[in-house]
Amino acid sequence: MVARIITIAQQKGGAGKTTLAAQLAVSFKAKGNSVALVDIDPQGSLAAWHGARITTLGATGCGLHLSDVAGWRLATELDRLRDTHDIVVVDTPPHAETEAKAAIRAGDILLVPVQPSPMDLWATTATLELARKEQTNPLLVLNRMPPRGKLPELIEAKLRADELPIAKARIGNRTAFAASMMDGRGVLETNRRSRAAEEIQALTDEVMDHLA
Repeated sequence: MVARIITIAQQKGGAGKTTLAAQLAVSFKAKGNSVALVDIDPQGSLAAWHGARITTLGATGCGLHLSDVAGWRLATELDRLRDTHDIVVVDTPPHAETEAKAAIRAGDILLVPVQPSPMDLWATTATLELARKEQTNPLLVLNRMPPRGKLPELIEAKLRADELPIAKARIGNRTAFAASMMDGRGVLETNRRSRAAEEIQALTDEVMDHLA
């Protein structure tokens, strides 16, 4: 068993990295994969979500392993998890710290959430430069997209003009994501037939295709 490592990074804070990490982890688990989470963000949001999940579902019902290592132990921990799981999802801090660089370097794919805002667009440049330096294939994920409006169209047009790799799956600005996170679950567990669940499943399938 050799896990595939999915690193989620974005230089700008508040881009939705933790929500994306948690939702994808649940989705990969639903497909029968053994999934490990690695939280190297000092804020610890993914670890907090995992704790809420244990409270809700119990230690045996949680179904997701969590490692909250940092520093020099990160590379060793990722190597260990590669041998014991199918999928490893890494949530990184919003700045180019040493651990974030190491996680990007170790990733088989780098997911970069991009919200429809100029600040996210500008921050993406630095994140993609990190991916280039660490020789990791990036995939931009348009995140928290409103149902309509000119700004999202302008952001997407700019990304396409720069010939950047953009996921076909779009993640909408939906309260279902936050609602499911409250008690440590994902939308596939709280509302499997929702549009939010369809979006996460579509992104999961697309990521799997990239990892194949």
